Amino acid sequence: MTHSNSTNLLTEALWRPKEKIIWLQRAILVALGIVFLIVTAKIKLVLPFSPVPITMGTFAVLTIGTTYGQRLGLTTVFGYLLIGMLGFDVFANSSAEANGISYMFGGTGGYLIGYCFAVIALGYFAKLNWDRNIFKLGVALFVANVLIYAPGLLWLGQLYGWDQPIIAWGLTPFIVGDLLKLALTASLIPLIWKLISKT
Repeated sequence: MTHSNSTNLLTEALWRPKEKIIWLQRAILVALGIVFLIVTAKIKLVLPFSPVPITMGTFAVLTIGTTYGQRLGLTTVFGYLLIGMLGFDVFANSSAEANGISYMFGGTGGYLIGYCFAVIALGYFAKLNWDRNIFKLGVALFVANVLIYAPGLLWLGQLYGWDQPIIAWGLTPFIVGDLLKLALTASLIPLIWKLISKT
C-alpha cells in the first residue's frame, strides 16, 4: 500500500488515525513520547566545567517534533514539562532533592523552553515534507537546534551573568554530539519513509 497523502506525518503513516479511536491513538503517542523524553534525558554525560550535561534528550525532541507534528509534539513536550514541574525526576540532572519548578529555573531552563520552539518548527517543516529528504531534514534539524540553544544560552547568561563563559558552558561542548544526533535523525526518518512507501 502506498501512502499517497503528501501531508501525512510519519506517525500518521505508520499508524493511520481512526476516527472512533483517534483520541486513544493520540493519548498513546503522547505517553510514548513522554517516556522517550524521560529515558533519553537520563542518558547523559555530566561535564565538570558546565552546569548543562550532554544528554540524548535533544535527539528525542528532534524525533518527536519531526514525526508528531506541531500539535501532538507540543502536547508531548508540555506533558513532559508538566510532569517535571510536579516534582518527578524526569530531567537530566533532576533528583529527589533537586526537581520541580526550582530545577526548571536552573541552568537547563532555557533549553527546556527551546524544546517547545524546536517542536513547532519541525512540525512545520514536516508538513512541507522536508522530513522525507535527508538534506532538507538536515536543514530543518539545524534550525531546530538553533531554536533550542538560543533561549538556552540567553537563560544561562541571565542566570549566571554575562561575565561567565556562557558559550563554553552552554554550546561548545555539545556541538559534536548534536551534529551526530542531527545526522542520525536526518538519516533515519527519510529511510523509514522510503521503507513504508514500498509496503
